[in-house]
Amino acid sequence: MSVFLDSELTTSERTENARFRVIPVPLERTVSYGSGTAGGPAAIIEASNELERITGLAEPCIAGIFTEEPLNCDGPMPAVMERLALRTEAAIRAGKVPVTLGGEHSLSYGAVMGVARALNQPIGIVQIDAHADLRDTYQGEKHSHASVMHLLAQEGVRLAQFGVRAFSTEEAQSRVKNNVFHIDAEELVTGNIHAVDLPKDFPELVYVSFDVDGLDPSQMPATGTPVPGGLGYYQALQLVEHALRGRKCVGFDVVELAPDGNAAWDFTAAQIVYRLMAAC
Repeated sequence: MSVFLDSELTTSERTENARFRVIPVPLERTVSYGSGTAGGPAAIIEASNELERITGLAEPCIAGIFTEEPLNCDGPMPAVMERLALRTEAAIRAGKVPVTLGGEHSLSYGAVMGVARALNQPIGIVQIDAHADLRDTYQGEKHSHASVMHLLAQEGVRLAQFGVRAFSTEEAQSRVKNNVFHIDAEELVTGNIHAVDLPKDFPELVYVSFDVDGLDPSQMPATGTPVPGGLGYYQALQLVEHALRGRKCVGFDVVELAPDGNAAWDFTAAQIVYRLMAAC
C-alpha cells in the first residue's frame, strides 16, 4: 500500500497511533468539464515521497501520519458518502485528524458529516475554491461537486469562502440565505490580502476544504476547471493559517487534482497537504 511521506517517516511515525489519518478517496463521478480526479490521491501520495520533513518552520510528521486504504467509491453516491463519513468519524473518535485526499469535491459532504457526527458540536468550514459550490443540484445530481457546500449549509454548517471567482445567481442568493462569509478572489488578489479575520461568531471547530482550483492556473493547471485570476500558493495557505488562529482544526481535505503528467502539480498538491497538517 502507498503511504503518504513514505520515504521520510520512521517506523513509529507511521503506525495507527499517528495524529494524522490520511484517507485516499479516488472519486470521479460528477465532474463537468475536465476529468482525472480519480487519479488525484495516488498522485499526491506518490509525490509526497519527495517532500522534506520540514514545511515552513514546522515538522508535522513528528506527530505521525498513518495512511489508510483507499475508499471504495463504487455504488450510489449516498453510499459512498456514508462510507467516507464512517472513516472520518472513526478518526475523530480515536482523537485523530482526518486528512481526506480527493478526488472530486463532492466528497467533502461525507468527510464533514462524519466529523460532525463524532464531535456533535458546531463546525465551520474554511473553503479555498474558485467556485462557491452552492447550487441546489447540478446536472441532476444532488451530491455534485457544484452543490457540496449547499448540502453542508443545509446541515447547519457555517461557511467561510476565499478565492471564489465563478458562481451563479442561485449561488449568490444562497450566500445571503445561508449567511456565508466570503472574500472573493478579485479583492484578495488585487489587494494582495493574505489574512482575513473570521466573524467572531464563527465556530471554534474548523474543517478546511482546499480545492486546488482555488489557486491561479499558472500555479495549478492540473484541475478540471482552471479559472483565471486565482490565489497564489502562499496567499491561499496563509489565509487558511490566519483563519485557524484561536480555533481548532478538526480535519481537512484537498480535492480536485487531475494529474496531467507534470509531476510539479502533484508535488504542489502534496506540499499543500503537508503544510495544512502543520496548520493543524
